[in-house]
Amino acid sequence: MRKDDLAAALLQAVQAQHFERTADTLRGGEPLDAPPSIDLAVAVFPRGAAPVCANVLFSREYPQGLIARFDATTGAVANIAFHADVRDAKGDSYAWLPGADWTRIDFPAWFGSGPRFVAPYPASLLKMMVAVGIGRLVDASRSDWALPLSFAGQTRAIADWLFDMITVSSNEATSALVAHLHERGAIRREGGREVHNELHDAFAVAQLPGLMIANTQPDGGWGNGAGSGVGQIQMTAWDALRLMWQLDVDASPAPALVSPASREVIRRALDAQKLHHNLNSESLRALPGWVPGIPVPPASFAHKTGNTQNYTSDAGIVHDGDLHYLIAMTTSLGMRYAPHPEASTTWKLPALGAAVHQWLKTNS
Repeated sequence: MRKDDLAAALLQAVQAQHFERTADTLRGGEPLDAPPSIDLAVAVFPRGAAPVCANVLFSREYPQGLIARFDATTGAVANIAFHADVRDAKGDSYAWLPGADWTRIDFPAWFGSGPRFVAPYPASLLKMMVAVGIGRLVDASRSDWALPLSFAGQTRAIADWLFDMITVSSNEATSALVAHLHERGAIRREGGREVHNELHDAFAVAQLPGLMIANTQPDGGWGNGAGSGVGQIQMTAWDALRLMWQLDVDASPAPALVSPASREVIRRALDAQKLHHNLNSESLRALPGWVPGIPVPPASFAHKTGNTQNYTSDAGIVHDGDLHYLIAMTTSLGMRYAPHPEASTTWKLPALGAAVHQWLKTNS
């Protein structure tokens, strides 16, 4: 397999879903009024050969897609100008609403140079950055997985909070752990602004510019209402994938961001994931019109999902016999595009997961 073939296959897989036809509940079920943003990355690990990686990106500005090029030294995306998402004075995300005129929105430059891509908010995929931050505290003997942590009237071990944050995407658990990062000095604020963030320092050393978790609060606040959230918490698909790479013992036997022991704790939570409803749709099998995604079983998919009204994300580690790959996706296709109240997004996303998996099975 060549990286050019993988990139072409990813482009074709996205294009084949015709996401521009996705029904939008904010438009009364009519198709969305502009092509959505989709950032999709895959890394395949053939036995006895070097990994094969590709990243493709789509937006209303580039509806036919862009192929990322990686810097030979850092591994970072080298040909895309990533811009941050935005929210209004009320703290609401507005760039993805019907009628939004992007020519009148000042999307802040984030990093990189080349064609502009506005990075969709990663939703609960951001919790992987929190997990790594806690793992680093433990590795530095500034916390412990067994340490009792009290938050919102509950006292639980750090590892138990993390397990709930990953497996059922508990926002309360996330707030507890964000507050712990502040309490232990990993994040510090002075005069109402963030002045120290050890996670950003670690991501810079690991050459992961596409990860940002800024302006969280000492009380655990991390959403729009806390002054964080959209525009302050960002993840590109490529660097979300590379974060997962750090947690995949078969792909990365010597992780840099966390110790093998902390990696094992985080990986146990990923393996126990209970929310299969984006690239894999097994949790939604009983719904009318169900569309299968990455087939679990027979494959295993250790992953983290994210969903809000405007955004859907998913990233994780797939094994299916000899096939081993990482996949990560961030999109502007949130719950408002779901065909059923219990679904989380359009069926086109699990269909995309299934198509990518099938191509890899056939061509690996």
